[in-house]
Amino acid sequence: QVQLVESGGGLVQPGGSLRLSCTASGSILRVNVMGWYRQTPGKERELVATVNSGGNTNYADSVKGRFTISSDNAGNTVYLEMNTMKPEDTAVYYCYAVVVTPVFNWERQAQYWGQGTQVTVSS
Repeated sequence: QVQLVESGGGLVQPGGSLRLSCTASGSILRVNVMGWYRQTPGKERELVATVNSGGNTNYADSVKGRFTISSDNAGNTVYLEMNTMKPEDTAVYYCYAVVVTPVFNWERQAQYWGQGTQVTVSS
């Protein structure tokens, strides 16, 4: 089983910055993708940013130029640096990972989610 543990959520003023982190643990052979999604009441969960094992990043248009995603060399920890934050960034942010795990003498790819961490941008 894979666990994703998030940290760094909280309250920040408009224009401020916040840094989220998430670490994946468990019986992981490879981490293919890690990233962040966010969700507000009444809305679908939306992609914020992802980074894959090749270092390629993908950002939602709404956060391009303001947020930066990165991962460590092992690929099991992902960070989201959020700058110039806006009230519309307020949401529950969910860590996300696509990992490969062992199953007997073969392997399986699956998607996992963290519990979510609240980010609030307000004056």
